[in-house]
Amino acid sequence: MTELSRIWRETEYRYRLIGNKCNNCKRVYFPPRDICPYCHRDSIGRMEKYQLNGTGEIISYTTVHEAAPAFKRQVPYTLALVKLDEGPVITAQLTGNLEGIDTGKRVHMVFRRIRQDGEEGIIEYGYKFEMD
Repeated sequence: MTELSRIWRETEYRYRLIGNKCNNCKRVYFPPRDICPYCHRDSIGRMEKYQLNGTGEIISYTTVHEAAPAFKRQVPYTLALVKLDEGPVITAQLTGNLEGIDTGKRVHMVFRRIRQDGEEGIIEYGYKFEMD
């Protein structure tokens, strides 16, 4: 499978922060799952798409100084574990003014460029988070 097909397949989730919710136990997941890991078989056919509101708080963070080749141009950048208000914990890059960054700080999702494939290649967009 090519990189391009993966990008298009994940577009809805990356651009709109769509997860899913188990209508059996009411837990919310991101990224989406086909079966709830708590309800197992009882969740089959009961998982539905769920629009996350894109707000939460930082529970941990780190600044990356040595990155994989695809992200070398962004060094240094800060990654955080963000606990979304609906429950899922996701890893996301922080952007904007990071002065005063700390655990417990409130953040909200923003739509930003993630990377570009060469000078004239495909530009990939996705979610990042900014402090409130």
